[in-house]
Amino acid sequence: MTDYFRRELSSWYSPRLGMQMPIASYGHWGHALLIYPAAEADYLDVERFGLIDAVRPLIESGRVRAFSINSINRHAWANEAVPMHEKAYRQSLYSGYIEDEVVRHIRHQLQDPHARIATCGAAFGAFHASNQFFRRPDLFDCVIGMSGMYDLAQVLGGYSDPNCYYNNPSWFVPRLSEEGFQLEFLRHRSQIHLLAGQGAFEHPEWAIDFSRMLSSCSIPHNLDLWGRDMPHDWSTWRKMLPYYVGERLGF
Repeated sequence: MTDYFRRELSSWYSPRLGMQMPIASYGHWGHALLIYPAAEADYLDVERFGLIDAVRPLIESGRVRAFSINSINRHAWANEAVPMHEKAYRQSLYSGYIEDEVVRHIRHQLQDPHARIATCGAAFGAFHASNQFFRRPDLFDCVIGMSGMYDLAQVLGGYSDPNCYYNNPSWFVPRLSEEGFQLEFLRHRSQIHLLAGQGAFEHPEWAIDFSRMLSSCSIPHNLDLWGRDMPHDWSTWRKMLPYYVGERLGF
């Protein structure tokens, strides 16, 4: 790897989550891009499956500096031994970890205490990326959701509590107050990109449904459905992410 493609691994003990949480950084400078893993994957899966290499020219040129983190899916939504209320509680802790600990770390790395951060992810990672973005658009300025699921109701099985509500953008976004800061940021100071293939194992209807909800809230966004030759797979996401970061975003 060249010096322009500096790779750094670090971690710290998160008091919220009660565990050590690692983070990878790629590059020296550029707009921060926070990448969430898919499903139960770890923070290095985006590297193993070539997603980092796909945006490597943009990292080397200083367009973006990428950061990759773990999710808590294996300790929450994907863990059948954990009761639903505890899964929702752990999700709320995870959101706080991102907003307070990860954002602080990234801003320190960028030497910019006010930097807003782009989020992205594929599959369940797209849910996490969008949830974080819509919760705090003052901290996050862009979301790129690839082949995503945007409504936790699909995994909640009819359960609901405040932790579910405030971590499910399909529920809380339609009820954002016109007087609050979120809608002003979402309507005028953010970018929202919902991408989906139409090939094997894809569910473009999930992105379409979420797009309809955003339209009903007068929130500008981009819905981009790729072809039937685009399956629910890394091969699709390796095409989507560099195209959007390189061609569609103002980084």
